[in-house]
Amino acid sequence: MNISALALRTIPGAFILNAGISKLKLDGESAAGLQGMASTGVPAVKQLSPETFGKTLAWGEIALGSALLTPLVSNRLAGLALGGFSAGMLSMYFRNDAMTESDGVRPSQDGTPLAKDLWLAAIAVALISGQKKKG
Repeated sequence: MNISALALRTIPGAFILNAGISKLKLDGESAAGLQGMASTGVPAVKQLSPETFGKTLAWGEIALGSALLTPLVSNRLAGLALGGFSAGMLSMYFRNDAMTESDGVRPSQDGTPLAKDLWLAAIAVALISGQKKKG
């Protein structure tokens, strides 16, 4: 793995892994709050119980963070996984009117934490489109 791929994978990988680990002990009320937010972008999550949603989210973030941090996982595969994750986050951003200014693009104060996930999408594109190993 080259230095640029290492930089693209390590920081978001560690951040996402830590976020997943911190969600393992979510109480039902906190999981329900996250589920309500997530359902604005991915309506199908409403079908899960809050506890199941919380555990699924936690383990999904742990798996994604681990994949980004594991050199044996190809950049493309890690980028595809990160792209899927960031697409879900951005769907919450764009489908929730409170997250954007009246133009529907610029983040409101409430939307700024989700708008930053555009960076994750950019990292995913860089990982997917990066150079293949020659050999």
